[in-house]
Amino acid sequence: MDTPTDVLHRVFGYDSFREGQQEIIDHVVAGGDALVLMPTGGGKSLCYQIPALVRRGVGVVISPLIALMQDQVDALRALGVRAGFLNSTQDFDERQLVESEFLAGELDLLYLAPERLRVDATLRLLAKGEISVFAIDEAHCVAQWGHDFRPDYLELSRLHELWPEVPRIALTATATPATHAEISTRLGLDQARHFVASFDRPNIQYRIAPKNEPKRQLLDFLRTEHPDESGIVYCMSRSSVDKIAEFLVDNGIAAVPYHAGLDARTRALHQSRFLREEGLTVVATIAFGMGIDKPDVRFVAHLDLPKSLEGYYQETGRAGRDGLPATAWMAYGLHDVVQHRRMAMEGDDAHRRRQVNHLDAMLALCETVGCRRTMLLDYFGQKGSQPCGNCDTCQTPPSSWDGTVPAQKVLSTVLRLARERRQKFGVGQVVDILLGKKTAKVLQHGHETLKVFGVGADLGNTEWHGVVRQLLAQGLLAVESDHGTLVLTDESAAVLRGQREVPLRRDTLLRPARTKTATSGGKSTPAAVELPAEAAPVFERLRSWRGAVAKEQGVPAYVIFHDATLREIATMMPSSLAELSNVNGVGENKLAKYGEQVLETLQEDDPTS
Repeated sequence: MDTPTDVLHRVFGYDSFREGQQEIIDHVVAGGDALVLMPTGGGKSLCYQIPALVRRGVGVVISPLIALMQDQVDALRALGVRAGFLNSTQDFDERQLVESEFLAGELDLLYLAPERLRVDATLRLLAKGEISVFAIDEAHCVAQWGHDFRPDYLELSRLHELWPEVPRIALTATATPATHAEISTRLGLDQARHFVASFDRPNIQYRIAPKNEPKRQLLDFLRTEHPDESGIVYCMSRSSVDKIAEFLVDNGIAAVPYHAGLDARTRALHQSRFLREEGLTVVATIAFGMGIDKPDVRFVAHLDLPKSLEGYYQETGRAGRDGLPATAWMAYGLHDVVQHRRMAMEGDDAHRRRQVNHLDAMLALCETVGCRRTMLLDYFGQKGSQPCGNCDTCQTPPSSWDGTVPAQKVLSTVLRLARERRQKFGVGQVVDILLGKKTAKVLQHGHETLKVFGVGADLGNTEWHGVVRQLLAQGLLAVESDHGTLVLTDESAAVLRGQREVPLRRDTLLRPARTKTATSGGKSTPAAVELPAEAAPVFERLRSWRGAVAKEQGVPAYVIFHDATLREIATMMPSSLAELSNVNGVGENKLAKYGEQVLETLQEDDPTS
């Protein structure tokens, strides 16, 4: 029987495990249950793939990612792993073929959508075969108030009842301590061993910019920092997705939209293009992305505020899975806060409390003057982290200022409108009153006669919007859900009476320089350094070769080799198959399949020289 280390080297082409992997794998190989919390790009899949290859039988992987199963199976088959899947996209003959392979012991891994386990025929099929391990991927889907809840996941506790001797491993990249506990309870894993790795993604630079013509900000970000690179842009609404995708295309950026309003064929086509093409941007709602295996996503941009830090971390985690530098960029403004405050007040009391807590944590990240990475890690239970030096607040530290008097002016305006006129208005009218603008709306309601009219001439329109945004973020103002009007909160009185100071963050539009930060641990670190000048054209030749092979085979380019592997080949310039076999990511099957082609590509003359 192969050892896990043998399989790691022979099949996957790596000499050593990343931090934490071997302990998890050894535990599962020995028959133990495990709950694994590990960041995206940390190597979660190996934690169940290797036990499935080492233990007798077939590893059954429960995954919600129907649209991606084909690519996952293709990637494994490229490694020489016998993999298959069963889901609703297959016809009868396709399912029958996979089922016969499973019964004949001709599969190493079988991927199932969770709803398949509610079909008696599937349970009967599994009962006839030999199962080595059950892997429950994206396990946070079991958390009822999580950001990707899937009701079918609630049934997965049955696996242990039906197959008590088969080890189970549940894995997720996103879980607060509370979500962690919920996963454990709902999947019956309280007695399992829990492995919690660091949630840090040091290769991702987190940046949040105040909104100032966000479409143009996004275009500048893509053109100056990520030209011709793959990435994801998240928007809240379908209409915004369509408009932003069209705007990018009109400005020379290759982009496609993705949202639930598109027909299934178009969504599948756009997802397939994103996985297979290089340099394509997908503009999407949060319906896109869970489980995306594309390793070379160089940026994730948000043009609207995510609903929670769990969602933000999950979405930004789709960048830089290969360990190379990537950017998580967001444009954030007053409208985001108003809209989310309104939505947070909908539903029953319990739902409102959860939504408000999620929003408060998200706003705290946006408004912090400290290290964003430290705050993120703290939220996920990783306390005491040091400032990273690689987020915007570390590289361009924002200053804070005493905003007590401006806060009193805003709150006083809202109070006077309510008391003296029995009126409520939105942000724009409040700011116009403070600035002393005699607009038609101001004159219509006689607001120029208010005592606070014109008392805010010391600040500009943008600055006042920033003050209101931060008052909303701090809970010193609230938004009524029905009309979006501003109202005071229980906390407002202390500010108006001068009993509470209001520190505010001074917005800056400066863009920090990108830094190249390698990942820590494992074998991804050498690949994360800058390419030597002489290796750059070789890397591009290898990418061109890979693209042609991927197109011929109808698979994503990363199924052939990851960028990190090509970069290492370009730097090392191996001259024999033996030397090539020492490169990270070159296992036996890929060496036999592509080795000679790679060596021939390396020997080609540079067409640009």
